[in-house]
Amino acid sequence: MRYRGNEALGLIETVGLVPALKAADEMLKAAEVELISYENIGSTLVTVIVKGDVAAVKSSVEAGAKAASEIGKLTAQNVMPRPIPSVGDIVSVHDVDQ
Repeated sequence: MRYRGNEALGLIETVGLVPALKAADEMLKAAEVELISYENIGSTLVTVIVKGDVAAVKSSVEAGAKAASEIGKLTAQNVMPRPIPSVGDIVSVHDVDQ
C-alpha cells in the first residue's frame, strides 16, 4: 500500500520479528488502519508502518507498542500526522502490496 502523504503514519520498531508481527497484528485489530510496509533495519531491528486517520493511528500504535513490549523489546514508537508526501518514498521501500 503506497503512502502518498495525505494520512497519518504510525511506526513501531522492535528487536526481532516476533514482537514486530505481534505488534502488527494488534495494530490492525485495534483500529481502522492499513499496513503499508515493514523494514528490516539491521541489528535485528524491525519496523512496522501503518497509515490511517490520526486518531486511529494513535490507538493502533498504542496497542502495538503494548503488545510488542509484552513479548519482546520495543525500541521506538511514533505517530506522524500527515508527513510530507516524499516520506512515502522512504516508507514504501518494502510495500506489502509488492
